[in-house]
Amino acid sequence: MAFRHTVAGTRYVFDDLRTLLARASPFRSGDALAGVAASSAAERVAAQRALADLPLAHFLNEAVIPYEADEVTRLILDGHDRAAFAPIAHLTVGGFRDWLLAAPPEALASIRAGLTPEMAAAVSKIMRVADLVSVAAKCRVVTRFRNTIGLPGTLSIRLQPNHPTDDPRGVAAAVLDGLLLGAGDAVIGVNPATDSVEQVRALLDMLEAVRTRFDIPTQSCVLCHVTTSLRVMERGAPVDLVFQSIGGTEGVNRSFGVDLAVLREARAAARALKRGSLGDNVMYFETGQGSALSAEAHHGVDQQTLEARAYAVARAFDPLLVNSVVGFIGPEYLFDGKQIMRAGLEDHFCGKLLGLPMGVDVCYTNHAEADQDDMDALLINLAVAGVTYIMGVPGADDVMLAYQSTSFHDGLTARALLGKTPAPEFAAWMARMGIGEGEAIPEGLAPALIGLG
Repeated sequence: MAFRHTVAGTRYVFDDLRTLLARASPFRSGDALAGVAASSAAERVAAQRALADLPLAHFLNEAVIPYEADEVTRLILDGHDRAAFAPIAHLTVGGFRDWLLAAPPEALASIRAGLTPEMAAAVSKIMRVADLVSVAAKCRVVTRFRNTIGLPGTLSIRLQPNHPTDDPRGVAAAVLDGLLLGAGDAVIGVNPATDSVEQVRALLDMLEAVRTRFDIPTQSCVLCHVTTSLRVMERGAPVDLVFQSIGGTEGVNRSFGVDLAVLREARAAARALKRGSLGDNVMYFETGQGSALSAEAHHGVDQQTLEARAYAVARAFDPLLVNSVVGFIGPEYLFDGKQIMRAGLEDHFCGKLLGLPMGVDVCYTNHAEADQDDMDALLINLAVAGVTYIMGVPGADDVMLAYQSTSFHDGLTARALLGKTPAPEFAAWMARMGIGEGEAIPEGLAPALIGLG
């Protein structure tokens, strides 16, 4: 089905839904690289207007990637809840935007299962930054493992203590640094320098020693490949969360070495360990705009729509945490600070609207046209929008992954500015330990590095 709209006397024709969504997307370098971006601002406006007039129900009749060719499409359409969709089934995309801005939080929660990712992506394309922030701030998603994440008034932080050689003492030093600055309630999560079973097991054992020694109400994760997690679980390793990078097409997930079946296997294995004291949300997913294009698995779909489709994969597994590493993939996909900011707020909005515990790695690579001022602006917008969690990296500079993120101090600043707190169980632990009461290392944490190397 073709879509048409006239702007300033020029008639624009968009051959199908996939093309309409791509042309309506705010400009970013990845879509230009893929050859799917609008050729001019006028064409983009025409596409956005045509999209605003499109009935939401149309998304149930035209798939951007064919049903028979992609298991993510099948997951989306087979899992659609028509009863949850009924209250908004009469709306156009533009009408849905207006409805979202006026709706109370409970109404937003009630329609989650009736939304497809393409619907969420479509409405985000015609929203301003203030719209994305305002609606996301009303979306409340709570998950649990050893603490409670996503409650109103909270802002959690992933403590990211990466080390270029996985030196346990270096990792432990960064863990201590983060704990003293209030980070770690989302997860203490290490990106391993190598994906070997032996190295992953060593890091898991060290993190478990720290957590149990100080009775920290949080969860740990070594962000290895899901198949490595399965192997270390078979060997009795203390796995709290299973991590995996995912994307919005079957092809990009294959490029990551996974499919829906292996994710189901991993979730079942992690739940069988029964390590969570408050809940069984055991999965941790990371996503990022541009991953499908870099894997040549984008099917001519724009990168923001594909990012939203990745959230359908995440939603199927009831994760504890989902994280858009928004600026990590590089300027080929998000060129500068403006594009990174827009993408980060879109990702957070779409993830929250679809019912996910959405975090954002407020970050950029050193060859992008961005700096820490851009990240400060995105961080504060996300914090106002109720982002579930952000990253805490020593000095905001990840020495293993070689990119720039947010520091422990940035997280403290966002909490202080907006009156937000850590997860309640973690906040109570901090109070018991005396963290935040002065500059000295609390007596209980003073020997933290002894015996951990």
